[in-house]
Parts: sequence; C-alpha cells; structure tokens
Amino acid sequence: MSNDAARAKFQSYLGTKGLRVTNQRLAIFEAAFAQKEHFTAEELLEHARAIDDSVSRATVYRTLPIMIESALLREVDIGKNLKYYLPNQGNNTQVAQVICMDCDKIFEISAPFMEWYGATVSSKLGLTPATQRLQVNAHCDALKATGTCKHRG
Repeated sequence: MSNDAARAKFQSYLGTKGLRVTNQRLAIFEAAFAQKEHFTAEELLEHARAIDDSVSRATVYRTLPIMIESALLREVDIGKNLKYYLPNQGNNTQVAQVICMDCDKIFEISAPFMEWYGATVSSKLGLTPATQRLQVNAHCDALKATGTCKHRG
C-alpha cells in the first residue's frame, strides 16, 4: 500500500470513528510511515514532534490503537513490558519475528507456511484462525564469537 493510500485509509477510518483529522494525528501518521524499522511509542513521539512540535504524548498513545485497529500498523510484543510497532506496507501477514535477545532488534522474515499451519491445527479443533504469529528469541552468534554484534546501532 502506498503512503497516499495508507493516509487516505487513515483519514477515512478516523471519520468512521467520529474523530477529526488533525495536524497532530497526521504528523503521527507521517512519522510512523517514515520508519523502516520497529519503533516504540516514545520513539514515535520524538519523530512526530520533529514534524509538528505540538504533538502530545497523549495523542500518540490515543492514535496508536486507531492505527492498529485500521490495520495500518502492526503491534509487536517481545515480552519486555514494551510494545513495538511497524507500518503494514503490504498484505503479507505471514511473517516470523526473530528477536535478538542481545540487542532487542526485531527481524521479520517471510514465513508462508504459517497460513497452512494455522489452518491445519485450527481445523483439527473445528476452529478457523483469525490471527497468528511466530516469534523466535535468539542470541547473536557473532557477538558470542567475537564480542561484536553487527546489528547493534
């Protein structure tokens, strides 16, 4: 989905919820869709304030659920009391997340088998899958061998 299409979807979704399209919400949208890697709410606040310094923390925290409900963002929980987000740039929901336990970097790789697996195990119970995720926690081999992780910022 292009940024223009995503922006139109966001504006339309706000309208269906009876919410106004404000400069702050648009700055949050623009900041989120400019990101190429996973980000936290606080990082989004910082990026959005670079676009519009009037963006408030409260507006970021109120806008994130709207962007998730509208399928514009994906929320990723790596089990550390901190949620990460990533724009849904396409319709590929069949991804596995690999989290480096040494630097908390989140990698996403294509996992087309997930659709088959989810359907197979669900149908055995008479259920239809609605969502699924595969998350792998791993340690960095390079860090263990050399003391340096090429993924650390």
